[in-house]
Amino acid sequence: MSNLKVGLVGIGMMGRNHARVLRAMEGVDLVGVADPGGDRYGMAGDAKVVAGVDELIGLGIEAAVVATPTAFHLAAGLELARAGVHTLIEKPLATDADESRRLVEAFEAAQVVNAVGHIERCNPALRALRARLDQGDLGDIYQVATRRQGPFPNRIADVGVVKDLATHDIDLTAWVIRSPYARVYASVAHKSGREHEDLVSVTAQMADGTVANHLVNWLSPLKERLTVVTGERGAFVADTLHGDLTFHENGVVATEWDQVASFRGVSEGNSTRFAIPKPEPLRVQLEGFRDAILGRDGEIVTMREGMVTVTVADAVLRSGQTSEVIVLGD
Repeated sequence: MSNLKVGLVGIGMMGRNHARVLRAMEGVDLVGVADPGGDRYGMAGDAKVVAGVDELIGLGIEAAVVATPTAFHLAAGLELARAGVHTLIEKPLATDADESRRLVEAFEAAQVVNAVGHIERCNPALRALRARLDQGDLGDIYQVATRRQGPFPNRIADVGVVKDLATHDIDLTAWVIRSPYARVYASVAHKSGREHEDLVSVTAQMADGTVANHLVNWLSPLKERLTVVTGERGAFVADTLHGDLTFHENGVVATEWDQVASFRGVSEGNSTRFAIPKPEPLRVQLEGFRDAILGRDGEIVTMREGMVTVTVADAVLRSGQTSEVIVLGD
């Protein structure tokens, strides 16, 4: 069986990572790269470098990865859908829910595999966390709190911190606990003089009653990627920057310190840091996309799921502008 012919649209910072993984991955051949700026960093290898998506389609590609700035996702995606090319588009799916819906409709009508690059679903810490929640290790889930902060990445020019970073937390929260968002309230700030917001604080409630909180910014010298899930039996802490998962369990030993013992709540117990396999998330994501195309039940995030995440992100921005609680429908 011949290898899958894959094309890459955009070979900037994220595109270079896709090119590296695709070139080394079994069962695929990276045959072309489309970027009007060319292959400035020499990452295309033997793949032909062309200027546009139409030329890339002309190379006979069967699948494509779109890693352009978000503003160009719609145009590139629609062209690939019309050509019947299986496509993975980097997150966020599009600039807003309306554009996302157009992509979903186009790819579903074309009946080809369509996916979004929500890479946190492939993070080993979050995959292990979801599995442990599914088997009831935490009992009832009370809260999901995420922190995602660090310096401003110069590669981002067309969206703010909500669409670029908070979409990670929006998607992973609903995925990890298997419940959609019911309502959101957000505060945003513009501190660095850019057009788009660079800080957001989100308080949300999920459909199952779980409370969610997201603190996201581009204003911190400290790079942090944490997801804390608190529940009946303790708290899981997933450090997605390092792929680590730790469980802090509620204590079962009575304290003899009267002032602490009088507090009616949980107490500190044992902490366990799990040893888990740590494959590269991008490789896991692209292998899932490849396997889905080849009919091997590969795990992907569909564009319809990506549209839901963008819809929630739109609600976060709307709440930040109006200071209102936004209720989300189906």
